[in-house]
Amino acid sequence: MPTTLMREAVSKEVPKRPLGNSGVEVSALGIGGYHLGLIPRERDAIEIVREAIDAGVTFMDNAWEYNDGKSEKRMGKALAGGWRDNAFLMSKVCTHGRDAKTAMRQLEESLRRLGTDYLDLWQIHEVAYYNDPQRHFMKGGVIEALTAAKEQGKVRFVGFTGHKDPMLHLEMLSYDYPFDACQLPLNAFDATFRSFERNVLPELHKRGIAPIGMKSLGGGGDSAKKRAISAHDSLSYAMSLPVATTVSGIDSMKVLRQNVKVARGFTPLMPSEMAALREKVGRYAADGRFETYKVTAKHEGPEGRKQHGFPSEEEVAI
Repeated sequence: MPTTLMREAVSKEVPKRPLGNSGVEVSALGIGGYHLGLIPRERDAIEIVREAIDAGVTFMDNAWEYNDGKSEKRMGKALAGGWRDNAFLMSKVCTHGRDAKTAMRQLEESLRRLGTDYLDLWQIHEVAYYNDPQRHFMKGGVIEALTAAKEQGKVRFVGFTGHKDPMLHLEMLSYDYPFDACQLPLNAFDATFRSFERNVLPELHKRGIAPIGMKSLGGGGDSAKKRAISAHDSLSYAMSLPVATTVSGIDSMKVLRQNVKVARGFTPLMPSEMAALREKVGRYAADGRFETYKVTAKHEGPEGRKQHGFPSEEEVAI
């Protein structure tokens, strides 16, 4: 019979959730790789990853193009020395319409930077342009690389990500490819504006594909800074949705500890509480001011811009 102290210890752990129909469980909170490359000192980024794992946060997000590879390199250093064994490691392929050969080259580069011989999850990054699905599924496209990498044992599971339009996610799903996971923006604002929660999340569950939430604060934290909704409520809302994990951008130990505090022993909000949060932010949601990734190119990465012939952020600023 477990003691009271044992029950309290269990209740304070970061919960594990099933990754769709994969048979694997992951931590309900994940670490976003992009922000690791923005931290001034590399050793601080390494410490954040390791403290997260010690706290029970094992889902690690990254992408080939994040900060010109710096994010993957830092995560690789953090996972060296046995830490990899306790992490569920995900990275993203950034072909943006280029061929499977390019995808496999990027995979090898990601594996080298991350210091591992396999990824737990490899996803197509940023389905954000309206001809992306067609490009990805073309003969010799990135989808063929996903299949090959899985067959070769270089990745365990595969998926795709995007933040622009729920209709793009649905178009990707319409090809009936056996994706294991799908990453999508989920927050209280999304529920009433071009909603991934209402349009995509049910379809993922119908297909047994693991939903991976991101952008719980709206992709930049302005919603909390301008007091439209607190960071605590934002993360609580996102984690209360039926997702495998919620990936959170963490750029300091302070933010990590705040998020872990929310995640430990997390109990999903009641439907009435979630409805109250949607109502609270509803007046801000309709114009996309706190979800600028849906209405501007601000969040589109450099590789996608280049492949589609759009100027980089630096060129736009000139």
